[in-house]
Amino acid sequence: MQRRTFLGLAGLSAASRAFSQNTQPPNIVIALCDDLGAGDLGCTGHPFIRTPNLDRFAAEGIRFTDFYAAAPVCSPSRAGLLTGRTPNRAGIYDWINAGSPVHLRDSETTLAALLRERGYATCLSGKWHLNGLEQVDGPGSPARHGFEHWFATQNNAAPSHENPVNYYRNGKPAGPLQGYSADLAVAEAVRWMESVPPGRPLFLYLAFHEPHEPVASAPDLVDLYPQARKRGEALYYANVTQIDRAFGRLLEALDQRGARGNTLVLFSSDNGPEWLNRHQAAGRSHGSAGLLRSRKLSLYEGGIRVPGLLRWPARVAPGRIVRTPASPVSYTHLTLPTIYSV
Repeated sequence: MQRRTFLGLAGLSAASRAFSQNTQPPNIVIALCDDLGAGDLGCTGHPFIRTPNLDRFAAEGIRFTDFYAAAPVCSPSRAGLLTGRTPNRAGIYDWINAGSPVHLRDSETTLAALLRERGYATCLSGKWHLNGLEQVDGPGSPARHGFEHWFATQNNAAPSHENPVNYYRNGKPAGPLQGYSADLAVAEAVRWMESVPPGRPLFLYLAFHEPHEPVASAPDLVDLYPQARKRGEALYYANVTQIDRAFGRLLEALDQRGARGNTLVLFSSDNGPEWLNRHQAAGRSHGSAGLLRSRKLSLYEGGIRVPGLLRWPARVAPGRIVRTPASPVSYTHLTLPTIYSV
């Protein structure tokens, strides 16, 4: 895809030209889910899962019908998102095991690092998975890739999304936590935003653990799905709604900060949905790729086509549906450097 084509389809070409005359840089939020399928949201056609906040969010900006992850598995996909490079070029070929020496090279330039150089406050909250150290510190850590503040796990929230014990905050153990990971990640992000002076632009990378296994969902959300009959089905549906509810709280916090208009928010997923019963813990993986073939780990459409929602009220008209293929790699590599080159 040509650079001009992508910028035009996103409605951001004119925005980038106008930005040089705008003294206030936009805030940027990237919200990334883990194993969320292309068909898992109400606005992307799921018949049961309730996602009112995301459905409204999609109507307020752009919904991409053909949005592609950088890879069909999480670590390479995240490397592509943050660097704007094909993951193999960034040295990440597969998901990274705990304890592995594999990491995103400190020499790689990430979006967070670029924005921090331009005066942005930067934060990661959620899942990192770009190095193998359980404490998330050391080579390839968030601190070495532009994040001033980070609250993260190496890979999954453990022992599940409920009451995780493996979060680290700026290199130190956060200790046992009470609540669900999506809520904890958003709460941390909101506290961080409140600590940033109002005039300083923000970059937030909100990396949800949900709906990756092992799934754990709030009982009140599970109760929303009495029609579910298969083992783990209601838990999975509720897990997506759990993301939606937490994401809604983040949007409320942006509104309270007075940042709604000049905040660019991108919502997506790292790859397609997990396979049901692919491994022992995957008995709740009832994600949907819609009509697409295959799932996570596959280069067929179901493995790499993911939800893509974008809102920027100050620059992007609401109610747009974009059918031209797009990707967070092209988005990171082409669009944002254009906007911030002034």
